[in-house]
Amino acid sequence: MNVGSTDRAVDVFIAGAGPAGLACAIAAAGQGFHVEVADGRKPPIDKACGEGLMPDTLAALAQLGIHLDHPSTQEILQASSYPLRGIRFIGSSHTSEATFPNGDGRGLPRPVLHHLLFDRALALGVRFHWQTVVKGIHGHQVHTSKETFHTRWIVGADGHQSRIRTIANLEKASTGPRRIASRQHFSIAPWTDFVEVYWTNHAQAYVTPVSPTEVCVAFIASSKFAGIQHALRLFPSLQHRLALAHPSDKPRGAITMSRRLRHVTSGNIALIGDASGSVDAITGEGLALCFRQAFELAHALRAEDLTQYERAHARLHRLPHFMSRTMLLMDRSPALMTRALTTLQRKPDLFSHLLQIHIGQARPRLMGATGILASLLCLLTS
Repeated sequence: MNVGSTDRAVDVFIAGAGPAGLACAIAAAGQGFHVEVADGRKPPIDKACGEGLMPDTLAALAQLGIHLDHPSTQEILQASSYPLRGIRFIGSSHTSEATFPNGDGRGLPRPVLHHLLFDRALALGVRFHWQTVVKGIHGHQVHTSKETFHTRWIVGADGHQSRIRTIANLEKASTGPRRIASRQHFSIAPWTDFVEVYWTNHAQAYVTPVSPTEVCVAFIASSKFAGIQHALRLFPSLQHRLALAHPSDKPRGAITMSRRLRHVTSGNIALIGDASGSVDAITGEGLALCFRQAFELAHALRAEDLTQYERAHARLHRLPHFMSRTMLLMDRSPALMTRALTTLQRKPDLFSHLLQIHIGQARPRLMGATGILASLLCLLTS
């Protein structure tokens, strides 16, 4: 097909410039592709999330060429990040914790992460088109609100409400319950270098230190909170911690749920990130998952075989979806939640092993607990 004067010829066109789209752009550019990215928003792009990066996520970032310990990033990170030593679960009367076995995680505000990914993509020659919306796709042509692109491959990285997914007729999916997430930053010196997960009936609060003077608190529940103060009242010990702290930004909300698509590719179109399905935020797996997808998709594009990505995508989602289903049993059953937290407090070595499973440094093993509890404890790390 001849490319007209209004067409821009590219190898890979990506709709969506969130972490999934940027990771895909970096991985594809690293394979030698000419990549262009369009997004209806303009940077910096933020999203309600817990902002804690586990060691496996940091390893994936390094594979993308973003090394948080590199001197070039230290000036940015000195005031806008915080080392994380492990995970701590806190119930009304039980506390358990586990440290990361090989190196720290990192609390990192989402706009800072976006800035690092964006700069890396620019360095690899990726071009961006902000406030640009996809209007339609016809074969290898992508029609946007500003111009038309002629492209070999099209990637939908445009989130839960993906327009690319709808256009490609990839909507068939199994979907879990929707839950509401709210995020608020507080100005206060962190009292811990752990990610703290507070549990109560049908709700969780994730506390992540993100700088020497600020913590991020993400609330997740099955129903909407009347406000941040209402959410805090569900977690008395956390409310006490934050009694003298002041909110440092406006609260931000989001929907979280588990969704498994029947297919994530069609013709020359592939989906990635939340557009390709998602796991409930209770697992804390979103970023690590989309970074792994980016590598697999880039390899499949180089091999010109999207069925390769289809298989890899299904494999990558298997454990996180099982984790999500199992951990949500705790959310729905206060008795099971109490039983699980009690067991983890009594058996700290078990929690340590579970954390290693979560960050990919150990394989699951039979743990000698009963029925549902055994399945639950196999995956009790977020």
